[in-house]
This record gives sequence, C-alpha cells and structure tokens, in this order.
Amino acid sequence: MASSCLSFNASVSPNHDLFRRHPSSPLLRYRPVLVSCTSPADGNNTTTPIETITKPRRTENTIRDDARLQRSTAANPFSARYVPFNAPPGSSEQYSLDEIVYRSRSGGLLDVEHDMEALKRFDGAYWRDLFDSRVGKSTWPYGSGVWSKKEWVLPEIDDDDIVSAFEGNSNLFWAERFGKKFLGMNDLWVKHCGISHTGSFKDLGMTVLVSQVNRLRKMKRPVVGVGCASTGDTSAALSAYCASAGIPSIVFLPANKISMAQLVQPIANGAFVLSIDTDFDGCMKLIREITAELPIYLANSLNSLRLEGQKTAAIEILQQFDWQVPDWVIVPGGNLGNIYAFYKGFKMCQELGLVDRIPRMVCAQAANANPLYLHYKSGWKDFKPMTASTTFASAIQIGDPVSIDRAVYALKKCDGIVEEATEEELMDAMAQADSTGMFICPHTGVALTALFKLRNRGVIAPTDRTVVVSTAHGLKFTQSKIDYHSKAIPDMACRFSNPPVEVKADFGAVMDVLKSYLGSQTLRS
Repeated sequence: MASSCLSFNASVSPNHDLFRRHPSSPLLRYRPVLVSCTSPADGNNTTTPIETITKPRRTENTIRDDARLQRSTAANPFSARYVPFNAPPGSSEQYSLDEIVYRSRSGGLLDVEHDMEALKRFDGAYWRDLFDSRVGKSTWPYGSGVWSKKEWVLPEIDDDDIVSAFEGNSNLFWAERFGKKFLGMNDLWVKHCGISHTGSFKDLGMTVLVSQVNRLRKMKRPVVGVGCASTGDTSAALSAYCASAGIPSIVFLPANKISMAQLVQPIANGAFVLSIDTDFDGCMKLIREITAELPIYLANSLNSLRLEGQKTAAIEILQQFDWQVPDWVIVPGGNLGNIYAFYKGFKMCQELGLVDRIPRMVCAQAANANPLYLHYKSGWKDFKPMTASTTFASAIQIGDPVSIDRAVYALKKCDGIVEEATEEELMDAMAQADSTGMFICPHTGVALTALFKLRNRGVIAPTDRTVVVSTAHGLKFTQSKIDYHSKAIPDMACRFSNPPVEVKADFGAVMDVLKSYLGSQTLRS
C-alpha cells in the first residue's frame, strides 16, 4: 500500500520553524524540513523531505499566484549588466540590461557580466544545494531548467515578467550501446537539448530574451515586436515564446533552405514569416539593418541575453553528474554562440566553487560550412568568412558566424579542439546512432563524427567521460532520414541504410524472408 504522509513526526513541535532558511543565506529560498511519514501497512516511520509553502494553496490560484504569495521581501543582492565582450582591464563601458543595445561603442560584441562578488558571498555548496532543490518542481519559475538558475541568468527580472515553458532539464542519455559498439567507450553520454518545448536548444536562450522583452514592453520601452534571421530552430523558439506572451514575432528565413518541419513551427505559432531569396548570412544582414530602423528587438545570438539561458545546459550537465566534471564536451557549431555559452556556464561553476575544473571542449562543424575549423587549422590566424554550401545540418549552414570571437576565446581558454564532418560522415554517424535507439538530428551527427575522429586519433581515451550535445530533435529532420534510408542521396553510399523489404502477401514468401533475416541476426550475435 502506498505510504501516507498525513501524520507529522512528534519531534516537530508546534512552534517549530517549518520555513527554515538556508543556513548560509539571508534570502529567497527556504529549505525543506524533514518530517515523518508512516506507512499504514507496517507502521514504520520513514523520513521524507516535504517542502511546505507559506499559505495553503487555493484551488483557483495559478502557480504564478502561488509564487507571489511566497515571494521574499528581502532586497535582491544580485545584478548583471552589458559590457563589451573581452573588454580590456579598466574599461568603464557598461549598459543596463534594460537598454536596447547590441554592440559596444567600438562595434564589438557585448557580454552579460554578473556581479561575481555578490554571488561569491555564497559558497559552492550553497549554490549546488539551491539548484538541486529546484529540480522537478512546479514552483514558478523554478520548474524551468533555465530559471532554476535565475540568480545566474537574469537576477533582477520580476517573476511575473518571465515567459517560460519550463524548458531545460533535458535528458542526459547514457549512450551505452553506441559507445561500446562503435567507439569502444563505456562512459559516453548524449545531452538531448532537442527534447524541449520547440524541439531544440534554442528554447533555453529564447525564454530569457522574450522574458526581457516582456519586461521592456511593460516599462513602455519602444519595442513593437521581436525579429530574427533563422535557419529554422531560432524562429521556432522565438515564435512560440512570443505567442505565449502575446508579443508579435517577425522571422526572416532563407527560401528553400530549411526543413518543412522547421518552417511550419513559426507559421503555426502566428509569426510574420518572410521567405527571402538569400542564405542565412544574407537574412542576418537584413535583420540587423531593419532592427536599426524599426522598433523590432533583435533576437539573434548577436544579442548576448540568449547565451545566458544557453549556458544553463552546461550547469545542468554538471548537476546531472552530481557535480562531477566530464572530460570532454562536444558541441555542434554554426553561428558559434553555443560553444561560448557552454564555456561560460562551466567557468561560472568553477569560479563560484561548485566544481574545481572545466572540461575540454570540441566544436564540430559541417565541412560545407566550416570557417571556424579552417581558422583553427591555420593556427588561429586571420579569420576568413566563407559562403556556406548546402549541408544536411542546415541549422549550422553559416559561413560568417556572429560569435566567432566568442568561440575562439572559449576554445583557447579550455584547450579546445575544432573538427569537421563531411556530408557522408555526418549522415552515417546519424544512422549509426539511430540504430542503437537514438533518433538524432544531422547536427548531432556532426558532433558524433568529431568524436569518431578524436577517438581514432587517440585524443579521446576509451575511458574518458564524454558528453555529446544534441541540439535538435530528429523529428525535425525526417526527410533527410527518409532520403538516407531510401538511398536517394546522390553520390552517397548510405552504408547504414535500412530500407523496408518488399514481399508478397504469401505465407511461404514471408517465412523465407524472416528465416533469412533471423539467420543473419544469429550470425551477427
């Protein structure tokens, strides 16, 4: 019989403080109190953490209402601001996050800088415990994997302004069979960021950006809508979060260069979609010019707010390993904001004492869109943009990445590596992964190809704990899988294709085919 938790332990007196604060914190979060639960079946007492709330929940309340009732009146000691990315010592240039600004005065990238001294008032154990206490809860807004780290993301935003689908908290999948069968590894993991609200990691950043836009609109700032250039996933995330908040979204898409599954998402969510006869880089140029003239807020990763949400995936990886640091993390790269976001998440955890080191990182690019790889192979000499060729990994089909400086900085700081994957290599890797129970996107195939190459060269050891970041759900790319398994891709062998077998509706014919198949499986085993 299920245990009943109706009786409190008698050791908890009527005057006991059920709302005990964290011992090292004057703020925000209350620790759960252990109370006894008695099982009617055997009468035994078991100690179970129950998190109480300050007032009984009324059935007509929403989780936002409950959050208001529990909100602390203590002053918020945390803050963040825009500063020039990698600014020289002594730079005084800074901007409030409530300003609409995308570039520094010199035209360089901006970064979100947190008040690290305020965060360091609390030790690593405090932050680990706080973040762990929020996992799996429906408490607004901490049920989100992003907003469960709110103090490290947008510490000054009001909870009522947050636009969230409880994104994040994505599966860290032990790729046991794939690792053993194809790589001789027993500690390979895939971080499935594509198991998310709109099917990609872009949700992590978009919840932050749209929440800030929501705040700006309530402050009567001149923001009519939010716009982005996209190869698919960014537009899906933007349109969904804007629709949730009732904010107009405008999307610039390169014509005939994204999958129908990606195209239908912004359309279904009510975005104003412009299909433009150019590539992503052309769309990006246009949206930057348009947002300089019209009250449309720029949502591409030139805007550093998105990276604050994306960095939480790195923190989440550490959390899922019980705050143990993996040896390697491999990230597909196109516009290159994500590799920096992961570095930033790992580095904050190190600086604030949650872990004592950071992993080495690998950025994986499609060979048809590999400007970072070529830059890396040249010894980081002068970066040269390129015109990207068509790739099945369409979301990273970018030849002039906005975040090139961020990516180079991150890779140098973590002794990182850049690898590439040809179209055949990435599609074969995707098929191999799928054959072991996954259903990944071509971009993850790029990352797995990088892993194959680094394992073959002995750079990654068979015992190294390695995480491959899967950036989007395979269901967005079904046509590429159909073409592969149908062997319909020109000049590609499709070595791991698995087409259906056509057979007559005859018992004997079906038996012959099945006996042949089962015999081949016996030989393989």
